[in-house]
Amino acid sequence: MNRQAEARIPAQVGNFTMIAYADNADEPMPHIAFLAEGFDPSKPVPVRIHSECMTGDVFGSRRCDCGDQLEASLKIAAERGGVVIYLRQEGRGIGLINKLKAYNLQDLGFNTADANTHLGFDVDARQYECAIFILQDLGISAVELITNNPDKVEALRRSPLTVAARIPLVIAPHADNRGYLETKQELMGHLLGL
Repeated sequence: MNRQAEARIPAQVGNFTMIAYADNADEPMPHIAFLAEGFDPSKPVPVRIHSECMTGDVFGSRRCDCGDQLEASLKIAAERGGVVIYLRQEGRGIGLINKLKAYNLQDLGFNTADANTHLGFDVDARQYECAIFILQDLGISAVELITNNPDKVEALRRSPLTVAARIPLVIAPHADNRGYLETKQELMGHLLGL
């Protein structure tokens, strides 16, 4: 995987540089690094490793908290010279089509974890090696990880990177996603304080 292209992106919350990472220059869905103005890799950098969620990030689905987490992370990054890594691993790594099938199972009473395993997948099949590579390529050695997920913290602690701090990113639940968030807390160990 290499840097394939980059450009300045003025966003609603601030100015960023977007860098696309892929094995090939014609990759239609590269991983993305979004670097805020003021980015300084010589000190611990606020970093969000965000896995793609088309339903939440793009279409504003209220079944999850992903879009809200992405928006809040971009604000933190803009304010503090941080980075958002956008990994193309939809649906905790099972892809959009299987994620929609999992949603149908959830509508029948399965929780988000059981729906994935019923379809033959791990509860969470995401990998973070690409994010670690991107962070190292950016010259980052220490992060303040913007997450509620202890698995992300552990993945980075097992890497050459230093996790200097964890920045909680708790989004208030509502009727459409409360069960989803409770499952994330109870079965996956997410630090949500519900």
